[in-house]
Amino acid sequence: MSYYHCVGKNPLVYRTIGQQLSLVANEDGDREAFVFAEEGKRITYKKLLREADRLAAGFQCLGLENCDRVGILSSNEPTWPIAMFAAARAGLIAVLLNTYDGIPEIEHCLRKVSAKALIATENIGSDKLLKIISEFDPKMKKLPSLSTIIVDSEKHFSGTLRLKDVMSLPSIIEINSIEEQQKDIDPHSGSSILFTSGFTGSPKGVLLSHYSLINFGHNINRLELINFRLCIPIICGHISSLWSTMGALCRQGTIVIPSFTIDPEKTLKVLWEEKCSFLFGMPKFMIDILAVQKKLKLDIKNKICLTGGTHCSPELFVQLQEELGMKLKIAYGMTENCGITFGFCPEDTEMQNNTVGCAFDHLEVKVIDSDGKLVPFGTPGELCTRGYSTMIGYWEDEEKTREVLGRDGWLRTGDFFILEPNGYGKIINRLSDIIKKGNEKIFPNEIENLLGTCPKIAQAYVVGVPDEALGEELCAFISLRDGFESFSPEELYEFCKGKIASSMIPRYVEIVKDFPTTPSGKVKKLELKKQFIKKESN
Repeated sequence: MSYYHCVGKNPLVYRTIGQQLSLVANEDGDREAFVFAEEGKRITYKKLLREADRLAAGFQCLGLENCDRVGILSSNEPTWPIAMFAAARAGLIAVLLNTYDGIPEIEHCLRKVSAKALIATENIGSDKLLKIISEFDPKMKKLPSLSTIIVDSEKHFSGTLRLKDVMSLPSIIEINSIEEQQKDIDPHSGSSILFTSGFTGSPKGVLLSHYSLINFGHNINRLELINFRLCIPIICGHISSLWSTMGALCRQGTIVIPSFTIDPEKTLKVLWEEKCSFLFGMPKFMIDILAVQKKLKLDIKNKICLTGGTHCSPELFVQLQEELGMKLKIAYGMTENCGITFGFCPEDTEMQNNTVGCAFDHLEVKVIDSDGKLVPFGTPGELCTRGYSTMIGYWEDEEKTREVLGRDGWLRTGDFFILEPNGYGKIINRLSDIIKKGNEKIFPNEIENLLGTCPKIAQAYVVGVPDEALGEELCAFISLRDGFESFSPEELYEFCKGKIASSMIPRYVEIVKDFPTTPSGKVKKLELKKQFIKKESN
């Protein structure tokens, strides 16, 4: 039956993020922890520990206490890791906010977790920063819990504190006391809150523990990462940046951040200039990298690209490998389990093209039917996971937590999945994306993979749209390759005819230049559906 668990070679460790940072800084303190290429700044582990402890002690001088929440709203710059590690060292919970969110979304997140302090950087944009300062001014009591706004800037903003001034508050004795406090922080306590993309309803705050993140960092050994340099073009507030940071912390690595914001050309140049071994990028971002590489023609062969976060069709996978000359590794997971549950296939083309890799060591995975019973290996069902990486829960949302996380610790992923006896798996579809057309259940991934083989089509996403007779009908949203300007429903039908069932061929075709995505690169299918409905109603 569909259940798999591999203990692995490396035992789990009982350690906090702060303790791991001390360990690395004392053993290998001159190693670069972060390189911020656009700023030209390099931070060693020794410096990271020193700066984090200064800020941790500064937090305590402001009256912040164990488990208080600190919002971090930073572009891709040194403020982010220093503030995140400072929160961990002070026993606080870092709330990693998204710089691409609007003011209402940021307010929702801060209010949801009752944040006591907010750190913001000037590079999020002067207009946004000024609006945040004016709307969230602690004196206005709009956010009753918020007592302090800290800004990383040389300027003085009314009603705020400068980050450098907060770091100057503590005495040497207070800074040195941070190390002694590490033994009092429970590894199973919360360390970070990240907000999910919010495909359905308001975003939920995922609470992850020190134990989860540190053991995740130790258990990415399947990539044989050691002394590595990983280029991360993702925004710092995303789970991918967090697990990458933990991987570097635990596997003697360096994180290279190419630019303040996501930029394919700067990323490719930095990947080459900084001699990075690895690049992390979502499939859509890798398509953009491909276009830039055709222009720059840099030598990036034999570098390894980790891709995940959203579906990558076999056709796109092969195209990226052949045209970029990089080795691609697939990863699959969700914020609720630290970002990766399966991943990193061996050098086996069939495995790489048709699975999301093998379940990580120390994690239990199973596939169940609608009644919660195990299905046979090779049979589709809902994927569930359990282990060190599982979230503590959604912050102050017991109802939503109970929906996905049972008392026995099993996390329901909401993904329709096939598990094999060797621990490898394949995503069939998000359960929420399944289209109900009449009496049929249609899986968009199969259609999207087929459309990905069409010479005219760059990307395709299929959604269910309202239909009076059948409940739902299929609409394909398509972006075209360079040199093509149109693709009609009739052309789509002729291309698909005989390759899939006629009921699976989309009735509607919408040509788009760009897809609505979350900051992590996931396509918002609900937004596509809304676009169609709005167009039809006009």
